[in-house]
Formats: sequence, C-alpha cells, structure tokens
Amino acid sequence: MSTPPAAREHGGPDAFGVPAWDFSTNSNACGPCPPARDCVQRADASRYPDPSYRALRERLAAFHGVQPHRIVPAASASEFIFRITALAARLGVRQVRLPRHGYGDYRQAASAWGLEPAAGDAAPALCWACEPSSPMGGQDAALGRGSQPAPGSLRVLDRAYEPLRLEGAPSLGAAELDAVWQLFSPNKALGLTGVRAAYAIAPEGAHELVQDLERLACSWPLGAHGVALLQAWCEPAAQRWLQDSRRLLREWKSAQRRLLEAMGWAVLPGLANFMLCRPPGALPPLLAGLRQCGIKLRDCASFGLPGSLRLSVQPPAAQAALRDAWERMA
Repeated sequence: MSTPPAAREHGGPDAFGVPAWDFSTNSNACGPCPPARDCVQRADASRYPDPSYRALRERLAAFHGVQPHRIVPAASASEFIFRITALAARLGVRQVRLPRHGYGDYRQAASAWGLEPAAGDAAPALCWACEPSSPMGGQDAALGRGSQPAPGSLRVLDRAYEPLRLEGAPSLGAAELDAVWQLFSPNKALGLTGVRAAYAIAPEGAHELVQDLERLACSWPLGAHGVALLQAWCEPAAQRWLQDSRRLLREWKSAQRRLLEAMGWAVLPGLANFMLCRPPGALPPLLAGLRQCGIKLRDCASFGLPGSLRLSVQPPAAQAALRDAWERMA
C-alpha cells in the first residue's frame, strides 16, 4: 500500500470549521469586493465557458497592455505552479531555484517532478520569486538583477500580493517584467479566495512555450465563476474599490502593529497586507488556545521559520478579539 502524501499547510478553515477571526490567510480583509462578488453571483453556470477563453484573454491583455497570446488562464495559482513545473521537466530542466522562505507549492511541485535544488548557474533551472514575498513581506529582485540563469531556464515571478502592496514600488521595471513569467491570482486582492481563478503573462517571445502549456492543461481550467472573477478584476469599479481598500488596510496595519508590539511580540517590517511576528513563549499552546477562542494564526514552520507567525492585517474587531484572548491566556 502506498504512503499517503503529507498534508500541505494552508491558512483558512480547518477541522474546527471557519475561524471567527481569521489572521491565517492573506485575503483582503476589506472584502469581498462588491462589484466582483456581484459579477460572480451573476455568472451563468448552466453552460460551458468558451474553451479558448478568447474574450477573457483579450480583456486581461488590454488591462495589462500586452498581446492576448501572452495570457495563460489557470485554474488557480497552484495549478499553474504545477503545470509550469511539468513543462520545465518536459523540456529537460532538472533543477529548481526557490526562495529561501516561500510558498510550499513551489517546492512540492518541484519534488513531484524530480527537480533538484540548483547548484550554481551553469545548468538551466526553474527559478521562482515572489514580490511582495510571503511570509516575509519584502522585496525579491532575484529574477531581474544580479547573476542570470543559464539559457533554457524558466523564470517565474509570483505577483499574488502585488495588488495588496501597501508601500514601496516593484523592484522590476517594465522591460524586466517582460522577460519573466508573471503569475496573478486576484482572488486574494478581491477577498474572494473561494473562487479559484488565476492567469499568467508569458514573457515576450515565448509563444511556443505558451502553446506547450496549453497542451498540458485540462479542458476548461476555468469555470464560469472563475471567468466572471477575472473579468470583474479588470473593471474600473473593482480597481477603485481595491485602491480604497489599500488606504484602509494601511490604517489597520499600523494599529495592528502597535497592538502586537504592546503585547510583547516582535514584528518585522513588510510591504503588504500581512506581517511576520514572533510572540514570546512556545507556539503550540498559544495557537491551540487562540483557536479555542475562534482565532486562527498561521504558523511559519512550513516556511522554514519555526517560532514565527504570519498574520494578515485584520479590522479593529478582529484585533480586539486577539487582544482580549491574549490577555485571558496571559
């Protein structure tokens, strides 16, 4: 009998149900975005979407100012991570370059396809970066500057948190971004993480690789609700809402930082709608006690940061619940 795969760690609902106060996912706490929610609710699920997603590609391409043939729809960011890893292995890439601390699916997909950690820049590699990075929340310019990977490498920049950047500017300019794969998953920024939908922008001149990725995809990777989410993402009303939400998130983040520091937690600086923290004492009893109070935090041991927690920025009511639970447990 084969050994079942190890469980992957994610935030959000667990065996105890949906947390009343959820700091464990990086979904926009101002959400759900009303225009996007309404668009998803109106989606016609009685029929298949266009299998070529022509109108959606054109809408996303216009939104980003690129050609439609560079848009690759994906069932989710995780689905694209596994699909482009499969493509890399099919092309003969045998190495992967990972962020020191990053999303576990990069490593999981590489392991599934037998890619080994890169040793130097001599051999082609699948190179991952994320900015703002998770869980650190910092800059990651590894894809655009410094030493360049060998010919035949695939470079992917995960931009899941770029729409939720609360300070600073992207490290890469337009020309540098055109040289890498860019992965977007707007459901976080729109506060609708239950709708699985994502897309990538291929580098300039990667038409054949886009066709290869299409051949590796299942039919209809996006359902009607995913299509609706991505169409709404491009609408001015959703972007105005997102801009307004960032202003509110900045206020909440400042208040949350002050609260955590007053509780004696060490808080690292970050650029997006989450923060890396180190509370005093042992984590297991703290996490268990808070979960009993309806509060869920994200343990960063799976990111290679034992003893640290990643907390998304939450509204004042959630912050008050965390403060009260901490005081009761003290």
